[in-house]
Amino acid sequence: MALKGRALYDFRSENKEEITIHQDEDLVIFSETSLDGWLQGQNSRGETGLFPASYVEIIRCGASSSPANYPGSPGPLGTQVSSYDGSGSGAASPPRSAGGSGFLSHQGSFEEDDDDDWDDWDDGCTVVEEPRAGGLGTNGHPPLNLSYPGAYPSQHMAFRPKPALERQDSLASAKRGSVVGRNLNRFSCFVRSGVEAFILGDVPMMAKIAETYSIEMGPRGPQWKANPHPFACSVEDPTKQTKFKGIKSYISYKLTPTHASSPVYRRYKHFDWLYNRLLHKFTVISVPHLPEKQATGRFEEDFIEKRKRRLILWMDHMTSHPVLSQYEGFQHFLSCLDAKQWKMGKRRAEKDEMVGASFLLTFQIPTEHQDLQDVEDRVDTFKAFSKKMDDSVLQLSTVASELVRKHVGGFRKEFQKLGNAFQAISHAFQMDPPFSSEALNSAISHTGRTYEAVGEMFAEQPKNDLFQMLDTLSLYQGLLSNFPDIIHLQKGAFAKVKESQRMSDEGRMAQDEADGIRRRCRVVGFALQAEMNHFHQRRELDFKHMMQNYLRQQILFYQRVGQQLEKTLRMYDNL
Repeated sequence: MALKGRALYDFRSENKEEITIHQDEDLVIFSETSLDGWLQGQNSRGETGLFPASYVEIIRCGASSSPANYPGSPGPLGTQVSSYDGSGSGAASPPRSAGGSGFLSHQGSFEEDDDDDWDDWDDGCTVVEEPRAGGLGTNGHPPLNLSYPGAYPSQHMAFRPKPALERQDSLASAKRGSVVGRNLNRFSCFVRSGVEAFILGDVPMMAKIAETYSIEMGPRGPQWKANPHPFACSVEDPTKQTKFKGIKSYISYKLTPTHASSPVYRRYKHFDWLYNRLLHKFTVISVPHLPEKQATGRFEEDFIEKRKRRLILWMDHMTSHPVLSQYEGFQHFLSCLDAKQWKMGKRRAEKDEMVGASFLLTFQIPTEHQDLQDVEDRVDTFKAFSKKMDDSVLQLSTVASELVRKHVGGFRKEFQKLGNAFQAISHAFQMDPPFSSEALNSAISHTGRTYEAVGEMFAEQPKNDLFQMLDTLSLYQGLLSNFPDIIHLQKGAFAKVKESQRMSDEGRMAQDEADGIRRRCRVVGFALQAEMNHFHQRRELDFKHMMQNYLRQQILFYQRVGQQLEKTLRMYDNL
């Protein structure tokens, strides 16, 4: 029976099975039963297709409406229930089991039994990301849809939010720290991340902290101490594999770290697991986003090639980050070859206690004094910068994707039309043989074929330059989308410092307690500044390489076009 619904957020379709919906748009939902987090229905323009269940609410007569919560939809606070497999074979994943034995499909690549949803994840299924309030993306932008025809599949620039983290404070410490008021919004990232509890001193110190990350003063301020054992890792040879006698298919990637003796083979779901562990642990670090998932066409050559390119960029950012590159879970991901050891390391990472607020206990900060007002001004400057950069990245992405569409469609067609017109002239000149010049006709005909070839060259050129540019811009749009929440953590810490100092001045709080809040705020401040510093270092390097590659490829392209035209021109010399 058809139901009425309303869109909570904007969603842009990426293929013919999906339809675009807009916030507050009235919808007709054909069935309340979801297909792994996707509903089928009709929008107000009469288009029929799929859209994420979590993006809509069902309107019931006489009852309050609420967002649909189906498998595959982001649950409360961005938790994921299951996913939609474009092949139709995916089913809602069972609860995660601690049991099940693993086996080695080929060296360094692991599969597990069906009682563990680690095995049920599909590397090509679509995870529906939870957008920001009002259907807006980073810094108020709508999620960018860079879809265009031809070889380059569409992108849906909505990013996975950070998952909710457990609060680290106890009842006893809550009473002690309750002198400074707690945020009323218990769902803000400042509270969910545990940073509020850390600032108020409600995160208990561990008896032994096995991992430490150092921040040192550099020429541009606080910076992460470099990884003492730097390394790189290649991502190569995406290969289609099958299991269960061909019932399930997936793509395996060969990873070869420079500090390991043997390569390992990982599926996208393994990357996805690692990514979620990173989000869970590293509260004040901008973790690079993984390439987007796709509901259909996941075994198409162009999609596989695009994902490989973006995984290479992701891996490059991971290995170059002084903190992320040293994470035990990441090292396990890159080096483990034994199935049993893989499962043990996976579960050890999932039981890691040094996550969220407790992760802040691992920092060793410089002894240099920093005025908190100066830090706040520096953060405000970076906030304005990141907003402007995000606007600029969005603008360049839009222009570049439109240029790709023109290369693949418009430019090719126009040059084909021009070539056909020259061919028509050549054919016309042959109609009166006594006055026909075979050499001239042949030269004009060849000119037509040359321009048709130039049109094909234009259609193929984005693979050499614009695709790489869009890959880099996509990575940075993801990195930039992380900073508003990270900056919000620092802003919340500043507010607690100011409140505690005011209460101390009024005699309502001991000065040593206010000093403790200020000291813990310095930890968050140093960490944010170190992350800002690292972002700028990578930005300068990445955009330098991006622009150099684009210009070099443009020069080579127009040189090839010029060579084709010069060769054709010489045909007229001896007429």
